[in-house]
Amino acid sequence: MSDCIFCKIAVGEIPSATVYEDEDFRVILDLNPASYGHALVIPKQHYENLMTIPEELAGKAMIVAKKVATVLKEVLPCDGYNILQNNGLCAGQTVFHFHIHLIPRRENDNVGLEWNHIALTDAMRDEILKKVEGKF
Repeated sequence: MSDCIFCKIAVGEIPSATVYEDEDFRVILDLNPASYGHALVIPKQHYENLMTIPEELAGKAMIVAKKVATVLKEVLPCDGYNILQNNGLCAGQTVFHFHIHLIPRRENDNVGLEWNHIALTDAMRDEILKKVEGKF
């Protein structure tokens, strides 16, 4: 898409701090990182979110995420990683081009990725299972 900033970054029209690149993906350092070493896995073709990217490419995105996070964990001072992918404005997606966040984590880093948990009631469970029955 001509007006998508991630499309422009992914194909090299806009300079980026690229840590990895192959024929389908570019992985860049996030300009507004949640932590030191925060990177983004961006496909070179435009897909709005996880529901629109082809399954094969979505699978490859996770392979790229694993590969890059493994290397970054070796070279950066971090204790773990959040691998995060948002879909939709209410879920925190701000750029509507599929991407995966690779967020290095350190003890007491104050990166806020927690939420309030709810209990799964029997009624909720049964309702959800009934709605998805036969859909796969």
